Amino acid sequence: MLKLGNLRLDVPFFQAPLSGYSDRAMRVLAHKYGAPLTYTGVMLDKIALHRKAFDRLYSRPGADEGPVGAQILGSNPETMAVAAESFANIGFNLIDLNFACPAPKVLRRFSGGYLLKEPETAIRIFQYVRKSVSCPVTIKLRNGFDNSQESLDKFWQICQDAVAEGVDALIIHGRPVKNLYRDRSNWEIISEVKREFPQATIIGSGDLMDAETVVEHLKTSGLDGVIIARGAIGNPWIFREARALWEGRQKPEGPSLAEQGEVFLRHYELIAETRPMKKSVRYFRKFAVGYSRHHPQRKKVQADLIAARTRDELYAAVKEWYGVG
Repeated sequence: MLKLGNLRLDVPFFQAPLSGYSDRAMRVLAHKYGAPLTYTGVMLDKIALHRKAFDRLYSRPGADEGPVGAQILGSNPETMAVAAESFANIGFNLIDLNFACPAPKVLRRFSGGYLLKEPETAIRIFQYVRKSVSCPVTIKLRNGFDNSQESLDKFWQICQDAVAEGVDALIIHGRPVKNLYRDRSNWEIISEVKREFPQATIIGSGDLMDAETVVEHLKTSGLDGVIIARGAIGNPWIFREARALWEGRQKPEGPSLAEQGEVFLRHYELIAETRPMKKSVRYFRKFAVGYSRHHPQRKKVQADLIAARTRDELYAAVKEWYGVG
């Protein structure tokens, strides 16, 4: 069991917040296949101040999603606190503060990963948010802004101060902000944080692309849990497989072509509930790339799925390659 404040998860892994991906459709399917907790994609703090804009761009958590965390991004403690309170009031079960995003447009606004350069501001944001909500509050970090010793020292300062302030978990990605997704995630430094703060809940992130790697890191890192990000795109089955391996059962066989096709279309239809047809097909292509990796003729399938311009063309491609629809 993994404890995050008042949340109790029956397995020590869950779905990560993924900007542009972890919307309601992805969350519903992740929950169906065994994710005990899912997240929104990162949301700007100011969106909470404009409810009509929020309702147009995002969805409130539904019963078919399980517990859902809201990840928020910003640089002003007061605005972040208002956003956290607003999201908690409309049903989100956890608030995650993004001090990790490496996107240049985010860094230019002094948000996300930029806050690893300003530990005092980062902790002040946490303090304001902590006072504004009664639900769990976690922090997403990378292990520094760059590879300098100064950056590493500031990372450790944030960890130390956040633990002292009672953060419900630190979720750490093992790459500096400047490294984006280059090189391998440094799991040793994440484990070092757990050794330094054994009383704190420390969650690891990075390069968890299959169930075997998920369970290996759970067993060898000494961490309290891990969070599955890119490995879950077009692959909700990773949660079912990780559950089986974690519980000492045999890994289930991969999904049949029929199951792949059915889940593919279910994912698309969930997206189509909130987007016009042409936009929904275009938006879905990034997920289609992930789903097609399970097919024995991946390249041909991916090409046909991406070429679809309408719902009918998408369904025809799924019928041809998966035999359903």
